[in-house]
Amino acid sequence: MLDAIRWDTDLIRRYDLAGPRYTSYPTAVQFNSQVGTFDLFHALRDSRKAQRPLSLYVHVPFCANICYYCACNKVITKDRGRAQPYLQRLEQEIQLIACHLDPTQKVEQLHFGGGTPTFLSHDELRQLMAHLRKHFNLLDDDSGDYGIEIDPREADWSTMGLLRELGFNRVSIGLQDLDPAVQRAVNRLQSLEETRAVIDAARTLQFRSINIDLIYGLPRQTPENFARTVEEVIRLQPDRLSVFNYAHLPERFMPQRRINSDELPTPAQKLEMLQRTIEQLISAGYRYIGMDHFALPDDELAIAQEESTLQRNFQGYTTHSHCDLIGLGVSAISQIGDLYCQNSSDLNQYQNALASMQLATSRGLLCNADDRLRRAVIQQLICNFSLEYADIEQAFNIDFQGYFGDLWPQLQYMAKDGLIELDRDRITILPAGRLLVRSVCMVFDAYLEQHSRQRFSRVI
Repeated sequence: MLDAIRWDTDLIRRYDLAGPRYTSYPTAVQFNSQVGTFDLFHALRDSRKAQRPLSLYVHVPFCANICYYCACNKVITKDRGRAQPYLQRLEQEIQLIACHLDPTQKVEQLHFGGGTPTFLSHDELRQLMAHLRKHFNLLDDDSGDYGIEIDPREADWSTMGLLRELGFNRVSIGLQDLDPAVQRAVNRLQSLEETRAVIDAARTLQFRSINIDLIYGLPRQTPENFARTVEEVIRLQPDRLSVFNYAHLPERFMPQRRINSDELPTPAQKLEMLQRTIEQLISAGYRYIGMDHFALPDDELAIAQEESTLQRNFQGYTTHSHCDLIGLGVSAISQIGDLYCQNSSDLNQYQNALASMQLATSRGLLCNADDRLRRAVIQQLICNFSLEYADIEQAFNIDFQGYFGDLWPQLQYMAKDGLIELDRDRITILPAGRLLVRSVCMVFDAYLEQHSRQRFSRVI
């Protein structure tokens, strides 16, 4: 079992820099408009030839209400009728993509995100799932990881029953904070009872896994009231927890301009919130997976980390990185072999492209040899907290220390500070460095200095 993480305030203050979350390497900041539909078709053909299994991500952008902290691609509307034209274009995209794949390629993972996927009516959800099953080889024995993001204000027992009937077996529940003053400050009023009702339904209906999302650093939060939220969440006993650091970037995300910056907690208060949260969760039996994520010891993510098979992609930590990820819907990102590509983030542009029977691919990146090598290094560090030089040397036919010789002074400095252990044959992230693993990964990022750090959130 991995050692417990160790809190070191001095190290955190020195290494709490702004940087990528490494859901990919290279990151989406590197995407460019030179990648288009032709590249996507070529990658899909390679996927078909290799008979690789699939992971599908479906983006549903609509929300009935705006949450001021949100940085997701979304459309705020009370008009439920706006979903139907979008679904028509989404179904066209599904058909256009699927015809370039082999119908026997299994969909091991499926995830509906947003927005609020349950903004769709029951009939619309049935229609969309039927179309997916028609064009993709979705598993029907409940063995796949089929998840959906849930806003408890937009779901009830009948909704949960429908989702289970349609094949979903995992749910991710947005909660953020239970304190009414915090909820009012971010325009998301959501009671504990609403949240508990959805979780009770999920358990009764035998959903396999329940995740809860929390955010620390929101306006009017204090270490004391956030600790009470965490205690209530622990009583709900989710299988997984995501505890995100709120990044206040009102110059980039317009809804955040409605947040009173004077009401945001201080950096010291945010650190105290995180430290208390970690102590509470570890005491309750949760394992720190990394990058804001916690899981019970018998959860698949915790087991995969023990077995050094954990991976990371645009959906976060996963056990399905061997799959080609197909992103469907506005702003959705695909990762197929060495190709990253993203659909247009503008709803009208997305729908207009598909109305012309064209895919909405707007930008992307084709990884080169150096990208693949550094991606493997970052994956090992961020998922397993260790890296064997020999594994990378054998996979890429290099001498590890020779290839990264110019980075060695930085790594030695981190070793001296106690973030990592730098041995003759491996790098190990030490317990005091696990909260700061992004900072270690940033050493291996060849693109980082080309871009302003203001584009990224801070490590802690």
